[in-house]
Amino acid sequence: MQNRGMKKWRPFATMPEQYIGIQNIINKQLEVSQPVLAEDQIEHMNFTLIEALHANRKVYLTYYKQGHYITETGFIQFVDSLRALFVFIDDALGAKRKMKLSELIDVRFV
Repeated sequence: MQNRGMKKWRPFATMPEQYIGIQNIINKQLEVSQPVLAEDQIEHMNFTLIEALHANRKVYLTYYKQGHYITETGFIQFVDSLRALFVFIDDALGAKRKMKLSELIDVRFV
């Protein structure tokens, strides 16, 4: 008796593409829209950013990216209000990131 080896699995060769397609559909359903912030929320975030910058305090930073809310901890290194950018140093990786202030949802002290 001879073993069929990989021949018996040949009909299932298209399954990885189906799994990728299903995962894309699930990810699309989990996406949320970017919230519209009130003026007082924006002012509070600006004051928190400036205080974190000057006091070198660690913050929880929540921002919106590609349909998802992402929360990270780290330090604010630089705020450029003219270009609406800020530089954030990630606590876990130590990497510097430039982010738009418009993507920012919430800033809280640790």
